[in-house]
Amino acid sequence: MFSGIVEEAATVVALEKDQENLHITMTCSFVDELKVDQSVSHNGACLTVVKKTADTYTVTAIKETLNLTNLGKLKVGDKVNLERSMLMNGRLDGHIVQGHVDQTAVCTDVKEADGSWYFTFEYEFDKEMARRGYMTVDKGSVTVNGVSLTVVEPTDNTFKVAIIPYTYEVTNFHQIKPGTTVNLEFDIIGKYISRMLEFNK
Repeated sequence: MFSGIVEEAATVVALEKDQENLHITMTCSFVDELKVDQSVSHNGACLTVVKKTADTYTVTAIKETLNLTNLGKLKVGDKVNLERSMLMNGRLDGHIVQGHVDQTAVCTDVKEADGSWYFTFEYEFDKEMARRGYMTVDKGSVTVNGVSLTVVEPTDNTFKVAIIPYTYEVTNFHQIKPGTTVNLEFDIIGKYISRMLEFNK
């Protein structure tokens, strides 16, 4: 379980294809605190640490993960948003994030707004999935590349988010431009409410 508050953007240092799997090796400032078997959110996708060295660690993305996320598009040198699992004895600063990516979206516009930025994203709309809570609502929560954000001006298949300078610099949002693919996780509370309403018809 995560909160969508990114700790750091790790740097990809190696990629190794292994049949249908992709081994992703990265470096970050807290490598020495990680351990094998630990779950860490990578651009919003929960992956397990499988190997460690003194200054790098490796996770493995399977075929399904590669199909549903943007991890298969990574290149050496790219930045990946990291969040370790949430501690249950602290404040929930973002929102409840599972680390289960629902689908990808594409950035269609970036506008600077007096020191902050508005990013617009477009995703494939499916009416049946929307009925089950896979959608955005105005002032609701959404996770983009693992970052907990507030939705602005949603339509059936687009939404905007406002990014402050701190988030822009600390996460990989500074690398997102029109055409960039990002990972989405829709709000789990909305999914549960939608599911309960289905049973109460």
